[in-house]
Amino acid sequence: MGIAAAQLPPPGSLILDHVAHYVPQLGAAARALEALGFAVTPESAHQTPDGPAGTSNVCVMLERGYLEFLAPVSATPGADTPNAQRLRATMRRYPGVHLCCFGTPDAEGEHRRLTDHGFGPLPMVNLQRETAEKQIARFHVVYAAADRMPEGRIQFVQHLTPEALWRPQHLGHTNNVVKLACVFAVADDPLAAGARWGHFAALLPRPAGAFVHLRTARGHVLIGRRESWVELLGDAPAAPALAGCALECRDPTILVSRCKLLGLPLRRIREGLYAVSLPDALGGAWLFGTRQGLGLPL
Repeated sequence: MGIAAAQLPPPGSLILDHVAHYVPQLGAAARALEALGFAVTPESAHQTPDGPAGTSNVCVMLERGYLEFLAPVSATPGADTPNAQRLRATMRRYPGVHLCCFGTPDAEGEHRRLTDHGFGPLPMVNLQRETAEKQIARFHVVYAAADRMPEGRIQFVQHLTPEALWRPQHLGHTNNVVKLACVFAVADDPLAAGARWGHFAALLPRPAGAFVHLRTARGHVLIGRRESWVELLGDAPAAPALAGCALECRDPTILVSRCKLLGLPLRRIREGLYAVSLPDALGGAWLFGTRQGLGLPL
């Protein structure tokens, strides 16, 4: 199976598709990512059927999943779209990861299920954006009402054109990162939050030490108290929030070297597993390591 086709979950399953860092400037974010050894996609503006969405992104496309870096844009000061205004307001709370997206083969089905289960989803959105190769990437996106999933913008996506995004020229990372492995949620009551996330995503929450663990067909969710995340990552936002994510590497040596060269706070958790606090241009924290080092759940 090709890399693009592998991003489409089979019927009846769910995957961790991507997380998004909300950032103030895409140029600064792209430079920070390139310094860490990532190939970064060119800037791309989002469009809705009604016009510009007010946001642009750059991405790090991985062999399994991807990282999005999303910034608000406006043609003139004070002319932000509601979407751009929401991003600006959210970034004032803390820098870093604010969005977690599950990949689904059936966005309409997810919308019906969330409606039936009381999550009050917004009307399904049909998004598209033009890539640097002049291809149109198209998606169906389902958003829960913000108060139902307060940890962040928790949503579903159905990719209609994965081949437009997962292009060979965007997969040449020199740091050996290959997969988005896990997203980290912060909650004052991880058991209650885990039950709610399980209900939202039709996943089974299980205890995992100080955390609650949910496993998708590809990728994980870990939910813990802020003090648990601070102990592991070095810092974390107050609940409710998303603290960061875990990245799987074939070999973490190069990324370790890049982090040290940039002077980033880096901690060795155990053999093959590291935690890094990211620069202000990106925000948040990552765990990264080999599949054996990650050893999810932690």
